[in-house]
Amino acid sequence: MSEEKVKVTRKGQITIPVEYRRKYNIREGMRVIVKEGVDGIVLKPITPLEDLAGIDAGKVKLDEAKRRLDKMREEDRY
Repeated sequence: MSEEKVKVTRKGQITIPVEYRRKYNIREGMRVIVKEGVDGIVLKPITPLEDLAGIDAGKVKLDEAKRRLDKMREEDRY
């Protein structure tokens, strides 16, 4: 496991080195989970919903997919 030093800004921000951003497909605007691990802080990227589209990727826009899911959920309520 490689190791890099980063600097913390006044606001508590850090820059994730490009090597890790590429390896874990971390892009601008993505969210990450920050949790305490045995040896310190662990950052875990949260995969965006649109990256989980699978075989339907590009066939339906995200807003339309969310609308359809909401409609299906409403129909399942008793």
